[in-house]
Amino acid sequence: MNFKLKALVAGVALGLSMSAMAADPIKIGVSGPFTGGSAPMGTSMRDGVRLAAAEINAKGGVMGRKIELVERDDEAKNERGVQVAQELINKERVVATVGYINTGVALASQRFYQQAKIPVMNNVATGSIVTKQFANQPENYVFRNSANDTIQSAMIVEEAIRRGFKKPAILADSTNYGQLGREDLEKVMGTKNMKPVAVEKYNIGDVDMTAQLLRAKQAGADVVLTYGIGPELAQIANGMQKLGWKVPIVGSWTLAMANFIDNAGANGNGTRMPQTFIQNPDTPKRKAFIDAYVKAYNPPNGRMPSAVSAAQGYDSVYLLAAAIQQAGSTEGPKIAEALENLKTPIEGVVTTYNKPYSKTDHEAINFENTKFGEVQNGRVVNVK
Repeated sequence: MNFKLKALVAGVALGLSMSAMAADPIKIGVSGPFTGGSAPMGTSMRDGVRLAAAEINAKGGVMGRKIELVERDDEAKNERGVQVAQELINKERVVATVGYINTGVALASQRFYQQAKIPVMNNVATGSIVTKQFANQPENYVFRNSANDTIQSAMIVEEAIRRGFKKPAILADSTNYGQLGREDLEKVMGTKNMKPVAVEKYNIGDVDMTAQLLRAKQAGADVVLTYGIGPELAQIANGMQKLGWKVPIVGSWTLAMANFIDNAGANGNGTRMPQTFIQNPDTPKRKAFIDAYVKAYNPPNGRMPSAVSAAQGYDSVYLLAAAIQQAGSTEGPKIAEALENLKTPIEGVVTTYNKPYSKTDHEAINFENTKFGEVQNGRVVNVK
């Protein structure tokens, strides 16, 4: 074979190799609890993520490459979240990960993404510290598109004050999520010259809140403020009914979970919570998303197990895809830099994201994107 022919063959081989490389899928990790008490949030988030990836792929993908989701169940356990993070980074070679439902899992796991310089998008976890864990480092690879607890705690306390309540009791679970949320509530109260008349803690899996509720009732509480997840929150509502104690419940967004609404039944009616998304087709984009979700997953009674998680999961993929497209690269530092300076507004189902992040602010959601929902007859509806 002469030199020119060899060069031609080598050139063709190189071209084919580069073409194959360009066609390789873009791997994005998905980490959340798909089993256990947090599963309504985790599976809803995952299903919203799947919808977004399918839509993007149907339109040609990102940079001409398909998105490939690599899903892992972190079981809402810190140690499992750590294992998942290491596997997604070192074995699967993901370019980014979306997820983290539980604040504790996020705080334990996202340090591996920080070390690897790979963006991680918290699309459900709300602990105020989550995006600040590495804020003092030159580059911060932790982003979020859920309403953090600084926002939610302020809204919860303001709602209690607006409705004339002066003696709040706080019931929070013993997880990082519950206790950090409780701290945020007490900080806000401190700025309002208000103190809780009772602060009670319970554990995941507790089925009897009688002792905590009796202490709150005897302290004269006129409203119960909560930070926990669905199953235990339902025990609070049902326990109050058994005691014949009728005061409102106002709490964090998780009061919208299906396993609160279903387990509490009529006892959950009137409960209020901050929401970034309510399953209401009030815009064409939201209607299309809701219709696609219901068609794809056929949830009972057409109700998403956790509408907020589904919507934020969906939006998180579009935000990442836009950053990768803008960066023209799947390198972590370039994706993070693009996220911090997104040049084109991204229409999501929660909101239209117009420069949602900056170098010093990795929170996409603010008070303007968050409203109150109320449980009424098995659904979360807008507060009028």
